[in-house]
Amino acid sequence: MSDALRELYQEVIVDHGKRPRNFRRIEAPSHTAQGFNPLCGDQLRLELKLVDGVIEDIAFQGEGCAISQASASLLTLAVKGMRQEQALELFARVHMLLTEGPNSQLPAEALGKLAVLAGVWEFPLRVKCASLAWHTLRSALAGDPAPVSTE
Repeated sequence: MSDALRELYQEVIVDHGKRPRNFRRIEAPSHTAQGFNPLCGDQLRLELKLVDGVIEDIAFQGEGCAISQASASLLTLAVKGMRQEQALELFARVHMLLTEGPNSQLPAEALGKLAVLAGVWEFPLRVKCASLAWHTLRSALAGDPAPVSTE
């Protein structure tokens, strides 16, 4: 990872970790899911309104490390307004980036602003922190009532 991307990664994680976007509840969500990362203690509740297959609104609440909070914040900004299928495709790309890092061969434009999450790959113990919100999103969209765990 270049020094410029590493610096941007740190800035974005700190910013979204301290001031997460869409950190709130949604009135009458159509889909919800709970996620837990026992290793780090991260926990979150993801709520969304799916209208005609489009994520009309999305929010989360919870607590955890800066990476977990920042990833959830970035997720909400990225998927709001997307069709459910697009959000699931984005989940797959982000998961690939987090687990394969530079070996994923993903072009930078495939992730847009989410490319800053590439920095997490360099810290294997933090991948579960960054992926928690994304796995929770997939569970919410599937209507799976079981809590998501990164273990």
